[in-house]
Amino acid sequence: MLQTLLAQQAPIEAIDTPAIDWAILAPLLVMAVGGILMLTFASVLKRLPSSVWSVAAVVISLVTAITVIPLWMRVTDTANSATSTLAGAVAFDGFSLFLTVVIALSVALSAMLADGYLKREGLEGPELFVLLMMSASGGIIMSFANDLIVLFIGLEILSIAVYVLAAMHTRKLQSQEAGIKYFVLGAFSSAFFLYGIAMIYGATGSTNLIDIKNFLSATVLADDALLLAGFALMLVGLAFKVAAVPFHFWTPDVYQGAPSPVVAYMASAVKAAGFAGIIRVFVLTFEQYRTDWQPVIYVLAILTLLTGSFLAIVQTDVKRMLAYSSISHAGFLLVGVQAATDRGVNAVLFYLAVYSFMVIGSFGVLTVAGGVGDNAHTLDDYKGLSKRSPMLAFAMMIFLFSQAGVPLTTGFFAKFGVISAAIDARSFWLAVVAMISAVIAAFLYLKVIVAMFFAGDDDHGHGADAEDAADASEADADDAGHEPIDIPLGAGIAIGVCALVTVVFGIWPGPIDDLAREALPRLVAESSAFLEIGN
Repeated sequence: MLQTLLAQQAPIEAIDTPAIDWAILAPLLVMAVGGILMLTFASVLKRLPSSVWSVAAVVISLVTAITVIPLWMRVTDTANSATSTLAGAVAFDGFSLFLTVVIALSVALSAMLADGYLKREGLEGPELFVLLMMSASGGIIMSFANDLIVLFIGLEILSIAVYVLAAMHTRKLQSQEAGIKYFVLGAFSSAFFLYGIAMIYGATGSTNLIDIKNFLSATVLADDALLLAGFALMLVGLAFKVAAVPFHFWTPDVYQGAPSPVVAYMASAVKAAGFAGIIRVFVLTFEQYRTDWQPVIYVLAILTLLTGSFLAIVQTDVKRMLAYSSISHAGFLLVGVQAATDRGVNAVLFYLAVYSFMVIGSFGVLTVAGGVGDNAHTLDDYKGLSKRSPMLAFAMMIFLFSQAGVPLTTGFFAKFGVISAAIDARSFWLAVVAMISAVIAAFLYLKVIVAMFFAGDDDHGHGADAEDAADASEADADDAGHEPIDIPLGAGIAIGVCALVTVVFGIWPGPIDDLAREALPRLVAESSAFLEIGN
């Protein structure tokens, strides 16, 4: 009887699972699995010093960057070109690989900064390093995303870890407030993004970027209200991540309250991942509708440039100054995005790469100079820094000059690139606003430089007059706030590397620019056919 029933049953159909090219996923696997293994070992080896976990995070991040090299050789080979895996959900092109390296190096440098910081604050442990790597895994997913659902998953992995990182300093109320504020506002932005995906699916019948692009190329929608609403909601979600005005309100408070090494990571890797999403979604997928979204990006760029610059110069807290400065830099990046050309995307990639080093270096100096509690960040606290730590002051000067766009620094070529792309796209007024914004922001950076190098001894400390300060003993000078600053080894290496990159590639920008030119994003199918962005 049983045999008869079994014989009458319909044969079980094989499950159609997508083919996976594991080599393409190597950078993501190294970063994500490395973080999971670190957490596993940490649960067993509980008494290891924080330096062990810092070194492990740096090694894993560098290995992640190294795994990109053979993939880069493969993607730049015209015979293979770009392709995708996981049924077209994950893209494999120079764009994704370029940003993977940027994110991985940001993790490595931030981990170096965090080692001495955690020891000083009594927060030793592997948690920060694990969260950095898990967040970076989400950023890598965003750069590889070829599907809106995959992009959303990457966005959430990136964000959830950063919410916790912002609140990592358990002994500091401001850190707890920063984490809560970032979480609440971030949850709203994620909801907007998800609703936008739903509307795009309703309008096009797919979440795959290639299918959406092909559908919009072949179909004229009689009513595109649903599609345009999807554009708007997705842009809100992504603009929040890159701190574009008017979705920037969280930035000053979160940057001020979060641990400085975490802010260094947020200002570099998180911003890079956010712009990866913007470029993949708008510049590539919705190229046919650029006349609808370009004016919105145009307005956002102007608001972001001017708001960031003007509000930065009235701040008295250096951390908040750099927070508004990062908003202004997001405006420059939006200038390149608005151009929606190969040159514009190349300029954005170059900007993201060099900006990561200059902003990590800047917050690296703040990490070391902030003192116990990470609270000594008023402009008065930085007066006379050149006497307490000449190397820190000199490095900070390099980073600030670069952010101001001074020639012979990477920041000059970064700003020149996005402004040139805007001019080529005939966005002349946007280019003018960008140049005016750069001039305004220069005043901010000069304020900090003047405080570090030209403030008198009587301007710093606790009010001792010049004659008493001259006659005071060395111990009294220490009490007045003039003691030399001890620079941890990891932080010193990170700041030195950032300064070296900022100066060397400011004189010789060719190598990074060449890589950025070869890293143009493509929408790729598993057949290796690709669609490049238009000019």
